[in-house]
Amino acid sequence: MPSYAAPLRDMRFVLHEVLSLSDRKDLPGFADLTPDVIDAILEEAAKLASEVLQPLNRAGDLEGCRLENGVVRTPKGFKEAFKQYTEGGWVGLSTDPDYGGQGLPHTLSIAVSEMMSSANMAFAMFPGLLRGAYAALSLHGTDAQKALYLPKLSSGQWAGTMNLTEPHCGTDLGLIKTKAEPQGDGTYKITGTKIFISAGDQDLTENIVHLVLARVAGAPAGVKGISLFVVPKVRVNRDGSLGTANGVTCVSLEQKMGIHGSPTCVLSYDGAVGELVGEADKGLRAMFTMMNEARLGVALQGLAMSEVSTQNAAAYARERLQGRSVSGTKAPDLPADPIIVHPDVRRMLMNGRVINEGGRAFLYWAVLKGDTAARSPDPKAREAAEDLLGLMTPVLKAYLTEKGFQTSVEAQQVLGGHGYIAEQGVEQFVRDSRIAMIYEGTNGIQALDLVGRKLAANGARALFAFFGLIDGFLAETKDDTELKPWTEGLAAARKDLDAATQWLMKNALANPDNAGAVALDYLEIMAVAALTYIWADLVRVAQAKLRAANQEKAFEDKAFYENKIATGRYFLARILPDTRSALAKLTEGAAPMLALDADAF
Repeated sequence: MPSYAAPLRDMRFVLHEVLSLSDRKDLPGFADLTPDVIDAILEEAAKLASEVLQPLNRAGDLEGCRLENGVVRTPKGFKEAFKQYTEGGWVGLSTDPDYGGQGLPHTLSIAVSEMMSSANMAFAMFPGLLRGAYAALSLHGTDAQKALYLPKLSSGQWAGTMNLTEPHCGTDLGLIKTKAEPQGDGTYKITGTKIFISAGDQDLTENIVHLVLARVAGAPAGVKGISLFVVPKVRVNRDGSLGTANGVTCVSLEQKMGIHGSPTCVLSYDGAVGELVGEADKGLRAMFTMMNEARLGVALQGLAMSEVSTQNAAAYARERLQGRSVSGTKAPDLPADPIIVHPDVRRMLMNGRVINEGGRAFLYWAVLKGDTAARSPDPKAREAAEDLLGLMTPVLKAYLTEKGFQTSVEAQQVLGGHGYIAEQGVEQFVRDSRIAMIYEGTNGIQALDLVGRKLAANGARALFAFFGLIDGFLAETKDDTELKPWTEGLAAARKDLDAATQWLMKNALANPDNAGAVALDYLEIMAVAALTYIWADLVRVAQAKLRAANQEKAFEDKAFYENKIATGRYFLARILPDTRSALAKLTEGAAPMLALDADAF
């Protein structure tokens, strides 16, 4: 049976020692966030994840969700677990106190969400989607909409969804056909069909707040004519009480590869009453708030599945006896050595570990940029943070989900035939993690977003800021001889990213197919460059901790810091070279991909 233990020591290392969360007194809401408070929250979340959610993971996968008389029933135990989750205040951990939240940084709540997703990814999608709906309404809703919906979302009494996709359109939202007819009283009647709606219906909450993209009659064609509407499953009276059922129905559930505990719904809107969110014909801009929240949430899922997969693969490798080490017997008192002694098994475990530890720091670092953008009183600090977060959101989503799936597959490989058997649980990790590369914009779309929108935005201001971040770190650490392997690696990654950027600028304009052909290669180079920066910083902190300690005397965390540095060396040896191979592919451009005519396929 699979297991999960929250990586609390590594989380504390990132939050306390690398990001120094408690020292960010410049940000409102951080003042009372002492290390003790952070640790207490993490420890309670870890208990909920391991003791309540993880035991439901396999059972929820086996049972799945079912549609009964127009209502979706979630797996046994989910309703009770969700009640425990909401009563513990976990939904409102980082929401606005004016609407019943605790107002803590999202950087802390993302660590909590990581634990929940590792323990039970399907369950964690319910509160994750709720947060996205909250974010969109808090930024774009009217005061009346905020007062009506945000307290119930913040408490978890109501849930939320995002409704974009239709049977004939996914990525190309300009093709949306769902109609919104104005009623003359400020409301609209919404009619159409939406598919692939995660948690589109469920029995966990008394109401569901759907955020729906639709087109008002006479609106411009394409994405410029899309509006966003808030459409509750049950109509809400002005005093906040529930009224009659609205005209939205779950007509079927998708039968899918994984995340069986989370219902993926086909929703039919038949004159459902909704209200406009934000400006008419500007709905995509408002929905992007929710989509960006969701993309970071999906990046988190990639990290979370990588973590739990690695944990279970390592536990198996320590116990499974097969063969003898090629360098000599390691367990002479046993009939065979545990497979963890074999280099290829270590390679797979280290691949997971280096992504888990580096990816965690990378994601938390980016989310702290989001906290800065939302909370800082300094407009320049807000702008700089928002630039970097916007640049890195598609990178995080694509790279961490690719690596999360790869880690799950390699964990399955470590278990061999037992990894293919359901009882061990690793095959579920493979199935569950696969969707993260697809939804909220496939990873190819993320790469196109990066090269087509994010790089050039505001005169490439975010890209120059990222280069400046690297240059500043290199200047600051130029005399640190102990850190030299990582600073040299960072300089090399920066050089490759610069070369890729220059090639793209020169060749994408001459032939736009070049941009589409190499977008994923470029994203990989940027991701590895960012991770090299992150790993250099992780190692710098670990080395400083070891220097500060009395090396003649053992201290509690010595092994932790030494292991961090060793894992950082693995990154330099096995992950950093990916920038060179990606650059070599990138500079070949579109020609090899487009050499055959379409009918040759």
